[in-house]
Amino acid sequence: MTASHPNRAPRLLALSGSAREGSINGKLVAVATAKATALGAEVTSVDLRALALPVFDADLIAAEGLPAGARQLRDLMAAHDGVLLASPEYNALPTPLLINALDWLSVVQAEGELPGGTAATAGKPVGLMAASPGALGGVRALPIVRTFLSTNFAMVVVPEQVGVPAADQQFTAPGRLASDALDQMLDRLVASVVRQANWRLQG
Repeated sequence: MTASHPNRAPRLLALSGSAREGSINGKLVAVATAKATALGAEVTSVDLRALALPVFDADLIAAEGLPAGARQLRDLMAAHDGVLLASPEYNALPTPLLINALDWLSVVQAEGELPGGTAATAGKPVGLMAASPGALGGVRALPIVRTFLSTNFAMVVVPEQVGVPAADQQFTAPGRLASDALDQMLDRLVASVVRQANWRLQG
């Protein structure tokens, strides 16, 4: 449980597991960000590629120490109350970009008043979503991400999740999905993360 901070807005991180220009998962997390902001949350968008993390390598840590991007991700997690995560599906698995970033986060140690990587995430809510041009909406990878975050990072993965099929046709209006049903599902996911982040703030 975090210390009580009843007088400030919840702070959320918005992450996409795809850094590709024009990524539909990037567009999805942007819609979720707009919805969270409308509910009063402060949202910070993070470009995982900009963290410049190499492929995880314990020998690299021994030779050169932790990459700066790993500590930066830990710092961001520590400073925020919850996460909105769009996780694309590559061959029915989460993306290497996402898993590699989380692997680096997991080995960051506590430093002074800053927690270690897994302590920075513990107990914080995360909402999972995915988008795909295909019929399944990227949902095959989400159970893997759910298990990874809840087991290894002690995060509270909210039960609501959204998979957006035919996603290349969904981003026709700013701040919402073209499908009313999918847009309402995303509303519920975002509201659940904001609500749980508020509960944490209230102690």
